[in-house]
Amino acid sequence: MIALIQRVSSAQVRIAGEPVATIGAGILGLIGVARGDDAVAGERLAERLLSYRVFPDAEGRMNLSLRETGGALLLVPQFTLAADTHKGTRAGFSTAASPEEARRLFGHLLERARESYPHVSAGVFGADMQVSLTNEGPVTFWLETASTGA
Repeated sequence: MIALIQRVSSAQVRIAGEPVATIGAGILGLIGVARGDDAVAGERLAERLLSYRVFPDAEGRMNLSLRETGGALLLVPQFTLAADTHKGTRAGFSTAASPEEARRLFGHLLERARESYPHVSAGVFGADMQVSLTNEGPVTFWLETASTGA
């Protein structure tokens, strides 16, 4: 599974002009599910999202995690992150999980994150969403967890 994470002071997901998820300070995670990903990869990604150190400590170093700061997590499904962009000028999607599998695994990731942390919001799988954010820093990281092959 893939997460493009951004440290934000705020982020929001809207569908048809209506807000469906809004957070203040925290992490916005755009989530892609690749072919072959499994539940274990989702569990590892949930843990990394909550414990990845992207927030500054008293000395200004990125030493604090979302758990340590008490910030919010906003997860947004984004299948284009799993695209094959290695050649040509148009992305291919043969590397992305099927919509049914991606929906299931995104749901599993969301469930695990919510079981582990109280401040989790999410976009809507398969919806035409408008995502807005204020990236702090800017700080952006690409996190990836491999499937176990099971």
